[in-house]
Amino acid sequence: MDDVKYSVLMSVYSRENAAFFRDAMNSIWVQTIPADDFVLVCDGPLTTELDEVISEMEKAHSDILQIIRLKENSGLSNALNEGMKHCKNELIARMDSDDISCPDRCEKQLKIFHEDPETDLCSGNVIEFADSIDHITGKRELPETNDEIIAFSRKRNPFNHPAVMYKKTAVEAAGGYSGEYPLFEDYYLWIRMLMNGSRGRNIAETILYMRTPGDFYMRRGGKKYAKDMLAFHRWMKDEGWITNRTYVSGAVPHAVICVVPNSLRKAAYRILHT
Repeated sequence: MDDVKYSVLMSVYSRENAAFFRDAMNSIWVQTIPADDFVLVCDGPLTTELDEVISEMEKAHSDILQIIRLKENSGLSNALNEGMKHCKNELIARMDSDDISCPDRCEKQLKIFHEDPETDLCSGNVIEFADSIDHITGKRELPETNDEIIAFSRKRNPFNHPAVMYKKTAVEAAGGYSGEYPLFEDYYLWIRMLMNGSRGRNIAETILYMRTPGDFYMRRGGKKYAKDMLAFHRWMKDEGWITNRTYVSGAVPHAVICVVPNSLRKAAYRILHT
């Protein structure tokens, strides 16, 4: 399994923190099974600090790192679709520009694909943190088997996007990323992949530390977010992925949480980890 090749796909844009960005990339360079291909998409012009990190990484890893620069910021979905075109390998590990992968993250995921060649998409548990990984704020645990993942997906996102590894052909067969439902791009992709016959797995171990700002719950609130969330769940209902009952019992209460005062929404997110 040590000779299995995989790509890493990351996007960065001007508002990212340079120190967090460096930590995220460094967590990939120290993987127990290293990648032979790292595709970094610069989604529009970057700050001097971010470009300095990229220059530093290019000097150290010029044989592995591919830098794709987009002239304008076009959004995460477009950046990832563009980056995927440049990935050399069938297996792609997604990485956000402010999270930290555990050193054996990719080794554990590669083992899943090796043991079960029918797996198309694999993530695992993540620990949420603020400031440093010593400041733990939560944990996102997910169902393991494909049947459990499908059932779970009818109510909540069944994969931790910053920790996924997937087959490039399976993502492309489902139409790739789409910005049709803002903030639900990954969830939308996973459902389309499952509808298309892709099989998923989740590792019942922590494989990544996910940076979660203290005001994260505020970003998951407001009338616009509630409207977008309901539109996405209506799509699932119209496609027959969820029933009317699931829509009413799941999506509608979630929409209510989106528009309640921040203090109540914060408490709800602590409980639900949504």
